[in-house]
Amino acid sequence: MDAHTRIDGGPRTAVVVGAGIVGLSTAWFLQDRGVEVTVVDRDDVAAGASWGNAGWLSPGLAIPLNEPSVLKYGLRTLLDPKAPLHVPFTVDVGLWRFLTRFAAHCTWGAWERAAQANLPFNAECLEAFDTLTSAGVTAPTVSAPITALFETPKQATGLLKELRRVNASGGHIAYRGLTGEELREAAPQASGRIGAGVRLEGQRYVDPGAFVAALADSVRQWGGVIRTGFDVTAIRPHEHAVTLESRTGELVSGNVAVVATGAWLNRLARSKGVRVPVRAGRGYSFTVPTDRPVPGPVYLPHVRVACTPYRGALRVAGTMEFRGPDDALDRARIEAIVASARNLLDGVRWDERTDEWVGPRPVTPDGKPLIGATAAPGLYVAGGHGMWGFTQGPVTGRLLAEQIVTGKQPEALRPVDPLR
Repeated sequence: MDAHTRIDGGPRTAVVVGAGIVGLSTAWFLQDRGVEVTVVDRDDVAAGASWGNAGWLSPGLAIPLNEPSVLKYGLRTLLDPKAPLHVPFTVDVGLWRFLTRFAAHCTWGAWERAAQANLPFNAECLEAFDTLTSAGVTAPTVSAPITALFETPKQATGLLKELRRVNASGGHIAYRGLTGEELREAAPQASGRIGAGVRLEGQRYVDPGAFVAALADSVRQWGGVIRTGFDVTAIRPHEHAVTLESRTGELVSGNVAVVATGAWLNRLARSKGVRVPVRAGRGYSFTVPTDRPVPGPVYLPHVRVACTPYRGALRVAGTMEFRGPDDALDRARIEAIVASARNLLDGVRWDERTDEWVGPRPVTPDGKPLIGATAAPGLYVAGGHGMWGFTQGPVTGRLLAEQIVTGKQPEALRPVDPLR
């Protein structure tokens, strides 16, 4: 990496708002093109959804959320506090308007458009991680298949249909069914209730918090500045610069600015022409010890729970809860995850859990992220990846940095234009 190779005519300086995987990846790839970068965050590095997620780098499962079966499932479980998909009773008109738009996109036509839009991100996401790690980001990525577990072969039909549909849309997911001894070898924690499995090849996982911290270190190493505790409340575009003001009146400017604030994106971007709403689909996680090592990621699709080897234990993540991004953790959601997974996995010490966490995943109603230029000169956004922000974060940063520096919109970014 040569952080001093600048393309003539491009910006010399940039400010990135958000120190998660998307914001820091954008900063890193801007530096790679010779742009001096300042990153600001109201809290700290990896303080939002980038810390406690499952850590999957899973192009094989980065499937749009807005499929018809999700709508049917959501209507059945909408107000059930124990259901994996939960919307608490609220008078939040904006949330119900968002859910109405989401429901309107739960058709196979809209799903197909979202799947097509995500294809280039999934195809290049692992290569983007390799670019980072080969150039000095010290946290490793671990290659391992993801094993999806089911109580019966019939339960597996839904996932198999999704995978076939993605491949029919142009994806390249390698998968196969597992039974008997092969299933037990792939997932030794599977309880006696598990009778079928699906193995997805070509996937990886990371320690997400450690990876984002290492990415931040790399940004600093190449001269970038990261300012925490900087809560942006105003953005003022000028002829050749963009100025950001914090809640305490501090100012920072760059030739361009990028808003990569996840579920909070609309607070700064809506007045700049970004009308697609982004809501917090909050996910929960915790860490539990296991009686024996877990060889790789395990997915329990029927209860929507993801499990990942994590620091000698197991990180368990799940649920989709539509609440405010800053709302407190609801311990009942943790208990619901435990109750749904307890009988499906053996040798997991559920009552010894630590690191209980909730983070807001940024969800759009049409299943497509928002990446590119806003209506304000010099201002860009990157967000709205739903559950796949970690998988698609680095490739998002690479593509957006290309657009910012060259002034040309990459073909992959046309379907995810934030002004659509």
